Amino acid sequence: MSDMKPVVDPRRLDLTAWEHGSLYGGRDVSFGAMLGLEALGISYNEVPPGRSGCPFHNHHVEDELFVILEGEGEYRFGEGRHQVRTGDVLGAPAGGPETAHQLINTGTRPLRYLVVSSMGNTDICEYPDSGKFQARTKRHRTGGTFRMMHRQTPSVDYWADEPGAGETGAGD
Repeated sequence: MSDMKPVVDPRRLDLTAWEHGSLYGGRDVSFGAMLGLEALGISYNEVPPGRSGCPFHNHHVEDELFVILEGEGEYRFGEGRHQVRTGDVLGAPAGGPETAHQLINTGTRPLRYLVVSSMGNTDICEYPDSGKFQARTKRHRTGGTFRMMHRQTPSVDYWADEPGAGETGAGD
């Protein structure tokens, strides 16, 4: 932990700029590791007007907390939509589609916020708008991450294509 810092000003860090299509884009940086935090993910995000930093999604394992530092937006949470502004704190607990969330900048200046998340070794993330899911887990022995993005349908039976299971296995 020789690179660990007791204090980090995320506004002074090199932000990574990105965009994808007409709705998604911003500048951000993750910095929890700089503070020596292994169980918490922390990022600073700047999202321009009319954009979002991520698709509508929910985590099955990880909790997320958003702190609005500057600007205003709309927080999609489950089936609701909530107006948010500077100083608001938003929760996105682990769960199913009822905890799906997305923050969209509806203001005229950049929306700046912190995201703090629990860092599960494994998580399943669903994307209700597109019917996708992502499975992710850290590889402890070899390092790196296993990540798979897939559609939820069509699903296959637990025993499908397993040697000796027969043509239509039943149960899990």
